[in-house]
Amino acid sequence: MLDLRVLRDNFKTVADALKKRGKQIELDAVMKLDEERRAMMTKVEELKAKRNRISKEIPMMKKKGEDVTGIMMEMKVLASQIKDYDAELQIMSAHLNQLMMTIPNRPDASVPAGTDDSDNKEVRKFLEPTKFDFKPKAHWDIGHDLGILDPEIGAKVAGSRFVFYKGLGARLERVVMNFMLNTHTEQNGYTEVIPPFVANQKSMEGTGQLPKFAEDMYHIEDTDLYLIPTAEVPVTNMYRESIIDGEELPIYRCAYTPCFRAEAGSAGRDTKGLIRLHQFNKVELVKFTRPEESYLELEKLVANAESILQILQIPYRVVLLCGGDLGFSSAKTYDIEVWMPSYGRYVEISSCSNFEDFQARRANIRFRDSDGSLKYVHTLNGSGLAVGRTVAAIMENYQQADGSIKVPDALRPYMGREVIRGIK
Repeated sequence: MLDLRVLRDNFKTVADALKKRGKQIELDAVMKLDEERRAMMTKVEELKAKRNRISKEIPMMKKKGEDVTGIMMEMKVLASQIKDYDAELQIMSAHLNQLMMTIPNRPDASVPAGTDDSDNKEVRKFLEPTKFDFKPKAHWDIGHDLGILDPEIGAKVAGSRFVFYKGLGARLERVVMNFMLNTHTEQNGYTEVIPPFVANQKSMEGTGQLPKFAEDMYHIEDTDLYLIPTAEVPVTNMYRESIIDGEELPIYRCAYTPCFRAEAGSAGRDTKGLIRLHQFNKVELVKFTRPEESYLELEKLVANAESILQILQIPYRVVLLCGGDLGFSSAKTYDIEVWMPSYGRYVEISSCSNFEDFQARRANIRFRDSDGSLKYVHTLNGSGLAVGRTVAAIMENYQQADGSIKVPDALRPYMGREVIRGIK
């Protein structure tokens, strides 16, 4: 969440930055409640100071033989007032915290203004879009013809937007996942973890999924557990309520997890094939850094994610998201978009974000600096990459005229073959 003191002391600056998001964000109610809460705190502190002063007077009065009946009655009234005001203050503080949890992060100064993805800025490209001397097919048609993808069985077993991978399709998904993990751990400096695939409410609040995105997640009935929408949640929350030794920063973690997203209201948007499933595999990259290093680390994070597509020789581009397309918790985000021939356009395969101290404040993740002071870390994360979308990109960009799929050179040792011709 935002720093309330920064919001209070630099209201116009923060409000102007939030305008980049292109949505009405109510800050006045927060400021009004904060003012009322601080006035209440002053009143409580004055009453407690009075109580302390009188408490010191009572023994002296007794020692002089003075009647303390009246002053004892005054103490009872004071104690009752303090109790009532403390209870009211607790309610006000909880309400203020709830309001603060609904305010998105303020965009970094380098984020362009804009309302949606049409206002995002292209930063760079890798390779030109793939050309064919035949009419290319969509990956779901390739998968059906080769017998390696079966959404019909997925729908029968679980519902729409679930899929069965079969034979070499299943192997390709597993191979891509292993290739990504090996690249990030052996070449890019990340330490692999395998986290739980569920997370509690506190963890979801810590990374910003709750309360805003409750309807987009799968909640486990009669518990406070949710199926994770991304490994960002459990991996970031590894350090929730923790103080990290500053000498350990930056910390790089990567994890494979399945991801579960109900995505209420997204029907009809890329719902065919592997692009927008309710369950999909992803390799996630997470960083914990010093504040002064986080934007350099963001550039490195993007480069790490890009390295997968570069090794696989798949065309892509990097775009800088405008304020209106920025995620709730992010201060700055780059999207990596892979070329999909059947779409005739680039499709997102990774989002790499710097959250600055937004998540760290929600999750209370701090580090102890060399001078002994405690500061909030900056957290970053990015897909490195979405596995299913990478598989879809391989299928479409490496398809051949006879309907087979050429295996990228880097994956051949994993796959044990050069071409995928069918299910086996």
